Amino acid sequence: MYESFYGMRERPFAGQAGFTVVTGEIGSGKTTLIREFLKRADRTTNLGVISNTHIAFGDLLQWVLLAFGMPSEGGDKATRYQTFLRYLIEQYGAGKRTVLIVDEAQNLSIESLEELRLLSNVNADKDQLLQMILVGQPELLENLKRPELRQFAQRISVHYHLSPLTGTETRAYIRHRLAVAGADPGLFDREAVSAISYFSGGVPRLINSICDMALVYGFAAGRHAISIDTILAVVRDKERSSLLILPRSSRDISREALIAEIDRAFGEEKDGAGEEAAASSPAVPVESLPKAAEPPPTPARPRQGSEARAVSGSPVRPARPDGRVELGRDPKVMMPIMPSYLEGDGKVGAKTASAKRGGRSRWWLWLL
Repeated sequence: MYESFYGMRERPFAGQAGFTVVTGEIGSGKTTLIREFLKRADRTTNLGVISNTHIAFGDLLQWVLLAFGMPSEGGDKATRYQTFLRYLIEQYGAGKRTVLIVDEAQNLSIESLEELRLLSNVNADKDQLLQMILVGQPELLENLKRPELRQFAQRISVHYHLSPLTGTETRAYIRHRLAVAGADPGLFDREAVSAISYFSGGVPRLINSICDMALVYGFAAGRHAISIDTILAVVRDKERSSLLILPRSSRDISREALIAEIDRAFGEEKDGAGEEAAASSPAVPVESLPKAAEPPPTPARPRQGSEARAVSGSPVRPARPDGRVELGRDPKVMMPIMPSYLEGDGKVGAKTASAKRGGRSRWWLWLL
């Protein structure tokens, strides 16, 4: 990562830090990022995914073995550990890096988290046999801050929290999804998009839900453009049926007040865009879990393919050849995706790509 810049032969302070933690609220796109990881990982990266954690999780090693396609039945815990250790050594000897991804990690018990920490002891100072990525809701951080897990916290090299999309990013996101589907990117007018951003709070899953239902309403009414009135009708009907809980309610705001509010909100966002784009933070190892590092951008060329095996999840599909995702018709705009790579000496580090939309820069985490 920084060795060539400083003229180093190796990383002088790298240790056994083999954990990366990604957190985000419900619907923020955590599982989507895992799928992107699976699509873009190099063929020399051996991936295992555990995505069905729950309270009665049982023996962690059995799930780990299953994630990598190995038999998990029979034998005691010590035998399963030796089986997995031999597997890691074989993969490392073959030039492959082994990465275990645990989704919904906030459901793991303290005992299971401690077992993961002990599992990371297979890593020597310069030999990273196993890297682990924990993905979960913010409650995961609360667990990791507990005194009994302080040794675990010290081994976390990178933490990143997925924030909601801003109004500008919401507009770019909606235009991109429409363009990919073959529709006019401007199908939702400006006020409609702003209302979606207002009611959804920038949460991608809620944006998708509102937009999809708005298209149903527009189709039923024979409208070829989606306006703010359609969005208000969708939100109010959803709230009446209690089927959709939104960060902001339509009950306390009129159409005119909503337009005034979104004009004010977007005006403030535009005014603050220049200052935020100019600000940057150095990438540092995690010392305070709730804070996400924002390092300067260092774009990386994505790779294709994967040998991923998952306990549950979507099939792995090849990545786009150029690794870029266009939003609407502007090829300079990038989607807030988090491709993940394992390069160099296999240590976990942080790298970012700058996503510029409307003069505003937003940092997105890349994993090494």
